[in-house]
Amino acid sequence: MSILIGILTFVLILISLFMFLVVLAQKAKDGGVGAAMGGGAAEAAFGAETGNVLSKATINASIAFFVLSFVLYLGHIYQRKHAAASGGALPAISAPAVAPVTAPEAVVVPATAPTAPEQPKSNP
Repeated sequence: MSILIGILTFVLILISLFMFLVVLAQKAKDGGVGAAMGGGAAEAAFGAETGNVLSKATINASIAFFVLSFVLYLGHIYQRKHAAASGGALPAISAPAVAPVTAPEAVVVPATAPTAPEQPKSNP
């Protein structure tokens, strides 16, 4: 299921990029970004019916975008529901109840003067 969700996510990204480019290629009523970014090139490619072709492409891409987004939403719900039924998405960790450990009380050791190490006795 996760492979299918990954593929559909990739297709959704491609559709969104296509829709972005199609919207930018349209000629605005005021001659805004569409005229500067490809209004003339789109007319050369599609002829006089450029507005109809680009608007139909925008409508179809937006429908595909919303349908695919909804399908991905349902796929994620399905995946989460089945993960919860098969043991959960996260493992359940149980820890025994233990009394908190307190720090040991400080033990005071009397200070003593350091002693010199013993010299080995030699035999004459």
